[in-house]
Parts: sequence; structure tokens; C-alpha cells
Amino acid sequence: MKELRFRIILIVAAVVLSIYLLYPTYLNYQNNKKIDEILAQKRIQIEKADPNISNDAVDTRLKAIEDSIKATDPSINKDKLKSLKLGLDLQGGMRVVLEVNTGKLLEKLAKNPDDTFKQVLAEAEKEASTSDASIVDLVAQKLEARGIRLSRYYGNIREDDSQIISDLNKSANDAVSRAMEIIRNRVDQYGVSEPTIQREGSRRIIVELPGIAREEEAKQLLQGTALLEFKLVKDPQFTISVMKKIDDVLAGNVSVDSASTDSASVAKNSEKPSAKQDTTNPQNMSAAEFAKKHPFFSVAILDQRSQTADAFVKAEDRDKIKLWLNRPDVQNVIPDNCQFVFSAKPEVVQNGENYYRMYCVDKTPELTGGVVTNATASIDPETNAPVVNMEMNSEGAADWARITGANVGKRIAIVLDGVVYSAPVVQGKIPGGRSQINGMANLEEAQLLAIVLKAGALPAPVDIIEERTVGPSLGQDSINDGFNSTLLGFLVVSFFMIIYYQRAGTIAAASLIFTILFILGALAGFNATLTLPGIAGIILTIGMAVDANVLIYERIREEMETGKTLKASVDSGFSKAYSAIIDSNITTFITGLILYQFGTGPVQGFALTLMIGLVASLFSALVIARVVFDYMVQKGIKISLG
Repeated sequence: MKELRFRIILIVAAVVLSIYLLYPTYLNYQNNKKIDEILAQKRIQIEKADPNISNDAVDTRLKAIEDSIKATDPSINKDKLKSLKLGLDLQGGMRVVLEVNTGKLLEKLAKNPDDTFKQVLAEAEKEASTSDASIVDLVAQKLEARGIRLSRYYGNIREDDSQIISDLNKSANDAVSRAMEIIRNRVDQYGVSEPTIQREGSRRIIVELPGIAREEEAKQLLQGTALLEFKLVKDPQFTISVMKKIDDVLAGNVSVDSASTDSASVAKNSEKPSAKQDTTNPQNMSAAEFAKKHPFFSVAILDQRSQTADAFVKAEDRDKIKLWLNRPDVQNVIPDNCQFVFSAKPEVVQNGENYYRMYCVDKTPELTGGVVTNATASIDPETNAPVVNMEMNSEGAADWARITGANVGKRIAIVLDGVVYSAPVVQGKIPGGRSQINGMANLEEAQLLAIVLKAGALPAPVDIIEERTVGPSLGQDSINDGFNSTLLGFLVVSFFMIIYYQRAGTIAAASLIFTILFILGALAGFNATLTLPGIAGIILTIGMAVDANVLIYERIREEMETGKTLKASVDSGFSKAYSAIIDSNITTFITGLILYQFGTGPVQGFALTLMIGLVASLFSALVIARVVFDYMVQKGIKISLG
């Protein structure tokens, strides 16, 4: 027994370590089971207390209760962190394929882009959408075909095209890398467990978010460019003058000065939401007549009593307004230094209709979000409304103090990703670089906005080109199917080995249990994620694990047929089978390495469990099974090989 002592200690240590690593998974399962029971009881109580309550309201309350339970017992989160992680396909969540819009990046980097450049860029983007070709190379080729040097739009006149192409490709590549890092920071701050973020090709990023329940929040988290701008709101007189010119163009009036209705008359002819003053039509025009004579003001509704020139637009009419504003003839009458932007949320609701506020602001921002160093969400004690408090760096703080000091009494719109969250009136100079954003519907939205601002702005917009959602119930079905498949595979292989090799087959079947235990323990120990392809790798390992036993047993049979003793046959069988076993497993392990290195999520999950399974099966066959054989030989126990 002395010669077996070290190997027995090694086996016991491996078993104890695997159980230790899997114990938090067991505790996490028990915790989730207990929490689910509590939430089920709470759901019944809430619905009984208020039969008319909506499902969303119930889910919100239950989420708060769940958070409270986890906050009062830190061990719950601790056990979850150390437990075996489940992939997207097993616990539900989102899988999103993002594409960094490098075309927008090139447009942003270009100097004085004209119609020719825009046409070339559009053609390049169209071609790139059906291939993985570089937009930079496509743009360069198309410009060259037109006899235009790249230095017309990029770099300086002394640089040749090859140098400019190299610099632009580097910028495009850096944009994708930076986008990945920013998305990773946002996801980490959002609190997603075991997210998968990896690059695919030259422009695409694959993001897997297990356990995500709020899809819209996740999409906003991933896509929000976080372009924060502080823009001055135009004076009412200027805004109404511009609106009137737009209205004249849309009405077909060639001469702007020939319009017969002044701005006050226009405002009086507009129908306001109930939150604003209702006015009458002094000219007694019908709605159709007014819409024909003043198309813009029939959709962009002004409030005569307000001190501002903000217009209110129905949600369904926003696209119409945007279409009008992009018309070339309308663009001709809009000054270069102004633009119209909408509020982020509807500000008035009447008769089931949502109305958005439309602002006229400076096109050039006074300050951008690059100066923001920190952002936190909280509840304003005065208004009880959710807000985001921002802190700026020293340079931003100095600029912000100068800007607010020079514009006391004026409004500054806080614009994020092209929509206005708020447009407060500057009451006085603001030193220290502290500012505040309001206009969020709830604290969760404010927290999400704070995360996006802290993580930084994306260098270029990202588009969702593929989206897949896996529900928790489907994930549980996958777990059940995977467990049943693993159990069935184990039973079939074990049954075959026991029938064919009898007592020796029983040893092989028992070693399979240790193989599965070691695989799961290793996955938990390395914080790996178990996926459905990973379960397939475990099932394949079960089938391959007995391959080593078969080789050993057949060699032992051959040695026994030559008349050798049982001990000599066992020693010779194991030693002579080593080379074949090691060779076959090394080649399979190398294949697994290649799959893991160059494969994507599902393929990597399969390769990881396959490689761990190979090592575990070799340990079980060459160490555990050998110890059992040697012990039986020493004790004189008959070993039947069928």
C-alpha cells in the first residue's frame, strides 16, 4: 500500500478540490431557490392587495425586494461570484452583433467634404455592407478612379495617398478597439455577470449579456455614443423668424418677405396641448385651410403665452418635421449657425398623444462632454426627480464658468446623442465645473445615463446588425436537455463497458464520474462559463474517456494470453498503452487549442470543455483506474475482463 499512498493522496486532493470549487455553485442554487420561493409568495400578496396592478409594476416591486434581500445578505452575491457561470444559452439574455460605423468616422475626419466625397462615401459604405472590405480602401479606390487625391480631404498636400490610407486605417482600427473598451467599461459598470465581448472581422463586435432582462436598456447601453454637448438656445425672436421662413417655403411662398401673417397670428392659429393655453383662430380658418397656408406651424405648435419659442410636435409628426428640415429649399433659409433638436422624452400628453418639445439651438456647442470626469445618479431633494450630477476637469470647469458667466439669463440646452434632456436658464456664473442633467423618467434611467457618461463617448456610432434574445425559460429547457443528454450518454457508455469488460468495465464506469466532477470543478475554478456547446464537449468527453480504458484493457488481455501473471499483465498493459493514449489525446488537445484560439463564443465553449475533459479523462484512466487495479492485484481480488 505504501507505493499507492502518494497517488491516493493525489486523487483525494483532486476530489476535495473539485468539491470545494463546486460548493459555491450548490449554495448559489439553494439561495436562488429560496429567493424564488420568497418572490412567489410576495407576488401573490401584491396581486391580492391590488388586483388591478399591472405586471410591470409587480415586476418592479419584486425586483426591489430581490435587491433588498441580496443587499442584506452579502454571502448571496459572494456565492454567485464563485459559482459555475452559465452562458447566454443556458440562463437567457442577449446576443448582439455590433458594427462600428467607420463611414461616419471618415466623414467626421474629412476636411470640407463636398457632394463628390459624400457620393463616394455612400458607394463605399454600400459595398462594405456586403463584405468585410475596408471602407478606407474602398474610398481611396473610388477617389483615385475619379482622379482625386486623398489629400483633398485628409492629411496635407505633401502626403501621398499610401501614407494617408495607412493613417486612416489605423484610425479606423483604433476606433473599433476603443469602442470595444468603452462598451466593456459600460457593461462592467452595468453589472452583467460574465459578459462576452469580442471582435469579429475588421468592424464588428460580438456582445453576449447573460441574464439581461431589460432589452431596451441594454441596447441604449451599447449603442449610445454618449456625445454630450452644451448648446445655447436661440432667442425667441430669432427662432420665430427662422420658423416663419421655413413655413413660407413649405407653403410655396417664393418671397419670404411677402408673408401676410405675422408671428403672433401664427401662434394664435395653433392648437396647443392641454398643458398650454388654447387659442382661437382669429381668421376663422378651418384646420385644413390653416395647414395649407401654414404647414409648418400646423405641426410645430407654438405657445403664445410662453416666453420661449419652443414648439410642441406630436410623436407621429417628428419624422415629418425632420424630413421638411432636410429639404434643400428649407436648408437654404435656415442660417448656418442654428439647428432644430427635440427633447429626449415627451413633455406633454393630451388625449393619448405624446408631444415632444422642439428647440432651436446653436449648431456649434459651447462645450462638449469630453471634459466630464465623473457622473452620478441621485434624487433631487427639492423636486424628488432623478438627476445626474456631473463633474468636469479643471479645463472644463474654467470654460463652464466663463460660458455661464457670459450667458446669464439665457438657456443652455444639454444635448446627449442629438436629443435635449434639459434646457435650464443660467441664473449665474457656475464655478467648480459641477452641472446637472434632469429629464429622466426614473432613477434607473438616470443611473444608465451616468454609466454611459462615465465610460466615455464612442469614437464612431455603432449599429446593431444582429440581435438574438434567449428567454430564461428557454435557458432552463436547455439546461434540462443538456443534463438529460449527459446522463444518457454516461449510462449508455457505462452499460456497454460493464457488459463487455465486466468488473474492469465497472472501474471504467466509476472513473467517468470522477472525470465529470473534475471537468465541472475546473470550469468553476477558472471562472469559465458553461454553455450548451460546452455540455456537448462534456458528452463527447464521456464517449472518448473510455477510449483509454479500452486500449489498456485490450493490452492486458493480450499479455494475459501469453501466460503472464495478472500483476505483470497489468503493468505491461498500462505501460504499452501509454504511447497510443498520449498520442491520440495530444492531437485532439491541439485541435481544441486551435478551435479555442480562432473560434467564436460557442466554438470556444466547446473547445474549452473538450480540453479540460481530455486532461480529466487521462487522470481518471491512468491514475485512478491504475490505483484500483494495483490495489485489487495486491489484495488478490480477481479482475474480470470479459
